[in-house]
Amino acid sequence: MWELTNEEFTGLMQQYQKLIYTVCLQFVHEPHTAEDLTQDTFLSAFSAIDRCEPQYYKQWLVRVAANKCKDHLKSAWVRKVDAPGDDALPEPRGARGSDADDPAQSVADRAGAAELETLVRGLREPYGKIAVLYFLEHRETAEIAKLVGRPPATVNSQLWRAKLLLRQQITERRQKE
Repeated sequence: MWELTNEEFTGLMQQYQKLIYTVCLQFVHEPHTAEDLTQDTFLSAFSAIDRCEPQYYKQWLVRVAANKCKDHLKSAWVRKVDAPGDDALPEPRGARGSDADDPAQSVADRAGAAELETLVRGLREPYGKIAVLYFLEHRETAEIAKLVGRPPATVNSQLWRAKLLLRQQITERRQKE
């Protein structure tokens, strides 16, 4: 068990606040929401920090932030899921012609997902296997590290590089279109 004093945790917050905010902003694309999620991340981390070894604080905080963001994005409020009884309310103008009802958009979304899967599976090693486990099989980095026999820090670094390669490939494909 590693216990931090309030002062040490405050120092940890100051050290990683910008990183965690950036992670949150990458997920939600809204500065105020990213600030709220950054605070939520540190609130959650404060109560469970003793379960993490000091050398993994950075990775652990990033994972907590990512999970907070994913939970936020899955929430009914964000997805604007209709609550029972909402059908009595008038429909907003233009709602019938939305992309969600458009079969062509639905096919395009599926095609984009299939294209992304092809790109992930086509990454060169050592990034390919890690990217498949992370993006397609939705495994945690600690689990991936055990599966491939590499330290978690190496897996995180290789995931970062895989994301960079994917971003470059997607950008190149869009420029060709």
